[in-house]
Amino acid sequence: MDLDRHDFQLDELVGRIKSNDHRLVALQVPEGLKMQALEMMDQIEDGSDAKVVLAADPCYGACDLVHDKMMAMGVELVAHMGHSQMNIDSGMPTQFIPVTYEGEPEIEPVLGILDRHRSLSMEKLEGTEPSQLSEEEAQDRFLDAVGRVSPLSDTRLGLVGSIQHLHLLPKYKEMLEKSGFEVTIPTGGDRLTFPGQVLGCNYSGDDSTIGHYLFLGSGDFHPIGMVLHTGKPLALLDPYTGDASEMSFSRIERILRQRFGLIMEIGKAETFGILIGEKPGQMRRNLAIRMKRILENHGKKGYLLALDHVSPDLIDFYPVDAFVNTACPRIAIDDSVRYEKPLVTPYELEVALGEKSWEHGYQFDEIP
Repeated sequence: MDLDRHDFQLDELVGRIKSNDHRLVALQVPEGLKMQALEMMDQIEDGSDAKVVLAADPCYGACDLVHDKMMAMGVELVAHMGHSQMNIDSGMPTQFIPVTYEGEPEIEPVLGILDRHRSLSMEKLEGTEPSQLSEEEAQDRFLDAVGRVSPLSDTRLGLVGSIQHLHLLPKYKEMLEKSGFEVTIPTGGDRLTFPGQVLGCNYSGDDSTIGHYLFLGSGDFHPIGMVLHTGKPLALLDPYTGDASEMSFSRIERILRQRFGLIMEIGKAETFGILIGEKPGQMRRNLAIRMKRILENHGKKGYLLALDHVSPDLIDFYPVDAFVNTACPRIAIDDSVRYEKPLVTPYELEVALGEKSWEHGYQFDEIP
């Protein structure tokens, strides 16, 4: 990842520690930056009188806070590196520290992909929707990554990125507009701090004026979630390598077929473990209780299971037929093959029980 080109922006944190005379500070760092954690700890301690303790458990995002544990340890301030603050109360003083990357890839390699995606969105805009679908047609719609798009009112290009590249968006918007695209940087809901930001659990900036997207970032974690949520063409431009690509609809269809199979499988299940995430930004207790009531209404049994960390070795042994996940939405999507029993989202359970209809297409489980 060429860590020398990242700006970890610790000066403001050191200034806050000194002005408040903090003596014990916790540092929480995402997995991809942990190799730099000890260097960060040295920099903080060298610049202040505080001692720094690293919260060394896995950190999966700003939803995954360790404040209750750090408070019990006597920590006065938590420094959370590489994520932005969400609409959750951490319960103690916290400084969210952005990390930026200086790489600026050329846009020429992605322009051909964007032209093709714009044509796809124009076709969708000019198309018509059938007024009524048969059961077979509705199931086909569920599996159709493009057909799930809500009716479009425009074919603008939505420009988004992961947090370390968001500072590039205004510059890239200008370059793309000079290349002939109408570009918007969408603003999402309260869980998203910055324009153009996307999270693995939230793509709320999407609207009917956006016909296709360009994502500035690396990896496929955010792109998979984005296409599952929007059903719209997505081009990728990687600031680390300069490579341009697209999120294949065939890959998304394979994921949807897997989800379809799990929905069909749990239709005959009688007992369910309903997972509640204990992490502050993932705790959806009310949703879990609603799933339990829905199961009871269908003559089925649901058991509420609260976990800080969800993994196969912590749940597979329970004598239930399937699991419903209300913790991080991506657990069921990205990790379901690791589990011996079906692991589904609340929406997927509702489809299996007939509470939701196929013809509306796949609905991504999102934390608002």
